[in-house]
Amino acid sequence: MGSRSSALSDSDKEFILQQKLFFIASSSGSEVNLSPKGYECLRVINNNALLYLDYAGSGNRTARDIEAEGEITVMFTAFDSPPMILRLFCKGEIVDKEDQEMQKLFSSIDLKGMRQFIKLRIYCVEHSCGMSVPRYEFVSDRHELKEWCQDEDRDGRLDTYVSKNAIPPDLNEFRP
Repeated sequence: MGSRSSALSDSDKEFILQQKLFFIASSSGSEVNLSPKGYECLRVINNNALLYLDYAGSGNRTARDIEAEGEITVMFTAFDSPPMILRLFCKGEIVDKEDQEMQKLFSSIDLKGMRQFIKLRIYCVEHSCGMSVPRYEFVSDRHELKEWCQDEDRDGRLDTYVSKNAIPPDLNEFRP
């Protein structure tokens, strides 16, 4: 039912580009961070690399884990096509939002309000069946986060917000 390889296949790349939702998980030895992501914010660079356009949000745990040499897993699942789950095991790199080469890859998107780029180097690609995943229908993107980020950027407050939330608080105080 499952398989592993060291690189994306052409069908994997096609599957990734068709998905409206993916999940990104990261850890650097403390809690595991897991976030659902949408929008047209991924680019396949080659068989072993993705570029992720990261908008500001409530925290920046993925960047924290990358800076601590942590692990990243990206998961895609088919909700409206034949069942499949695709997991990408990666190491990450934070790339400044002003990087012209990275911006060119997203030339069709308004980049105002973005926080950074995250380059993911894939070292393992894993397929599993996904037969227990329910079918869902995509209705639409939510535009609130993009609009908030763009408003903050336009009003000169985004960089302050990003700086203030650069390192998430330590969650050790909540552990039993």
